[in-house]
Amino acid sequence: MAYPLTEKPDGDQLSISVVGTLLIGLRAICILLSLIICLPIHYLWRLFRLPSPWPRFFLWLVTANCGAVVKTRGHRLKQDVFYVANHISWFDIPVISGVTGCTFVAQDGIASWPIIGWLCRINKTIFVSRTDRMQVGNQIDIIREAIEEKYPITVFPEGTTTDGHSLLPFKPSLFQAMAPPPKPTMVQPMLLDYGNVSKDVAWVGEESAVDNAKRLFARLGTIPATLHFLEPFDPADFGDRKTICAEAERRIAKALSASLSGEPVV
Repeated sequence: MAYPLTEKPDGDQLSISVVGTLLIGLRAICILLSLIICLPIHYLWRLFRLPSPWPRFFLWLVTANCGAVVKTRGHRLKQDVFYVANHISWFDIPVISGVTGCTFVAQDGIASWPIIGWLCRINKTIFVSRTDRMQVGNQIDIIREAIEEKYPITVFPEGTTTDGHSLLPFKPSLFQAMAPPPKPTMVQPMLLDYGNVSKDVAWVGEESAVDNAKRLFARLGTIPATLHFLEPFDPADFGDRKTICAEAERRIAKALSASLSGEPVV
């Protein structure tokens, strides 16, 4: 489904039509109302020291409001798991967390984003620096501490987003937390596939997060999102962080190739 956009006379940019503007406003209001409902209940759960499902439910509502129809394939591990996924857009976060209830390892720049950074902290996001190599050891310690909790963690080892039709080389640094893990933990690679609308969802190039969100909110039609949970593996069988990283990359690349070819993803 095409965007309700109109091309500007210079042909260099696209402006959002009246319909698109209405969709943006409607979806923003729905998401705000969802937050107003979920947030007080979340803090009430926290007050009684109960595990709160409300951040996960809120993120699921975000995907639903944007028209996402999320399906899962394969057997998903729910505890003692370290998810590894390809990365296409900021939209990956509500899609994945809405299904799994996981937290994420994200770049520290997101922590300062208005509202988004705050929501990430509520969801126990682990912020790491991708530029300060001196902090890698401390970051690994933080991730290892988080692994000891009951909630799963997801990492995007490409380090940035792609168009969904290719993978960038995986960076092995964060896999140090799995070599070895602080407790028995499986690595489960995961392929996120938006099908033929990947180009509409992808956040690539010089586009800002705000502009990408506007494009997504203005889009007519549904967004098919499939989470393929691939066969998990024991990191202890692969030794160091580089071989663990390479195995996760190999499995996701194989699944992506099968998906693009129209073959079953296994």
